[in-house]
Amino acid sequence: MAADTKSKRVAEIIDNIRRVFQVVNEHSKRAEKETGITGPQLWAIKTIAECAPIKGAELARRMYLHPTTVVGILDRLEARGLVLKTRSTVDRRVVEVELTEQGKALVAGAPEVAQGMLVRGLEPLSDQALLKISDGLDELVRILGIKELPPNLILSSEINSPRTKRRAAKKG
Repeated sequence: MAADTKSKRVAEIIDNIRRVFQVVNEHSKRAEKETGITGPQLWAIKTIAECAPIKGAELARRMYLHPTTVVGILDRLEARGLVLKTRSTVDRRVVEVELTEQGKALVAGAPEVAQGMLVRGLEPLSDQALLKISDGLDELVRILGIKELPPNLILSSEINSPRTKRRAAKKG
């Protein structure tokens, strides 16, 4: 690749990374300003609204989060009166979640969430396209030397981890 072409390609990559950060930041700020809840909480509520009642484990799967991370988010939403959690009478480990009337009202006028946009955009892609994106992101992670960095939820201090003790804050 010629030096001029390589320089243009590097500039395009950096600009696209800037765009991603910009849109995620704008969506998250707007969501919190308009709803009073964090981006991850709003994403959870929107996901619940699509398929309630939903089991906690299924919600975690749909959000591509660890179940213990989702439990923390649901606990905060329940404390705010936005969701109702009901334990199965057959298996006490199973929790079904649905929105309260307050939760339904909040989600009705809520803005789009960047994480949801990413999931909806990535899921229909071919395996080849997903591999290409994954390989590119893996290379960026390698360049930055951050492979061991725990993955925080987008613009949240909460870590997507099976160990809730590693949660940096109780806000997400």
